[in-house]
Amino acid sequence: MVLADLDKRAELTVWPSSEPAHTARGQAFSTLREALVAAAESIQANDAQPWIITEDGDILSPRWIRANADPHQLQ
Repeated sequence: MVLADLDKRAELTVWPSSEPAHTARGQAFSTLREALVAAAESIQANDAQPWIITEDGDILSPRWIRANADPHQLQ
């Protein structure tokens, strides 16, 4: 992944960690940067399990997001 990828579209799906899977919510973002910020915030606020699919088809797992997404650095 390169810095230019942060400006491409992405889709975020947030799976709750304590509810049935059918309650997942998805949202499209105009940039990966926005999706990463939302994913990091959902982890901090709800202990959720966010997954991101990038415009190029890469799948970013909750573990990857936790290790690489700091909402203060991405904004």
